[in-house]
Amino acid sequence: MSLKRHAIFDLDGTLIDSLPGIAQSVDAALAACGLPPAGRDLRPLIGPPIRSILATVSGVTEEGALERLERAFRVSYDNGGWRFSPAYAGVEELLGDLQGAGIGLWVVSNKPALAAWKILNRLRLDAYFDEIVCRDSRLPAYGSKAEALGDLIDRNRLPRAECVFIGDTGEDRRAAEAARIECAIVAHGYGAAAQSEPDWDSVRERFQLAPAALVTVQSGARKGSRHDRP
Repeated sequence: MSLKRHAIFDLDGTLIDSLPGIAQSVDAALAACGLPPAGRDLRPLIGPPIRSILATVSGVTEEGALERLERAFRVSYDNGGWRFSPAYAGVEELLGDLQGAGIGLWVVSNKPALAAWKILNRLRLDAYFDEIVCRDSRLPAYGSKAEALGDLIDRNRLPRAECVFIGDTGEDRRAAEAARIECAIVAHGYGAAAQSEPDWDSVRERFQLAPAALVTVQSGARKGSRHDRP
């Protein structure tokens, strides 16, 4: 296993617990559109774009109605819902350790760029990252998290063998596979089968900063392939 020099993080469920703010704004959007509250745990749904979540909890499939729901969600979330997104315990210490060790730090997220920047700035975490890439960070928007991740790597000419994508869901694993880099799945996020307290020592071990039990790691790199080059 090669030494990793670039840590690319997912945001929701990996660095921050965005569930409280999303749940609040989902119910606000449903109420604004005359629909009943979600009445269910949204944790397993967090990760994909918000329109997918709204469609699941509301049962709405008509595009115009989904657009109205999404607009109502944005009004609520952009005007305060985003504030209810604390960082997981130990995140700032982890980022400081990695930055101090010369590790490049990056974010790739499905969250809209404005909300991502507001949250990271409020938590005083934005300065740790070389770049924060969201689906709408460019026009036209990225079609997927995998596309955003691959573009970040290509634009910055990051050696793929030196990159790891740290996330919490199957989507994150698949994005890493598509980008041909390794993926570390944290156990405390929304996509894990069982929730746990953050174990950042496992991430430190990934960068050989401290001994600890390794988080679940799945290789997205094809060993010996010419595609391992940037």
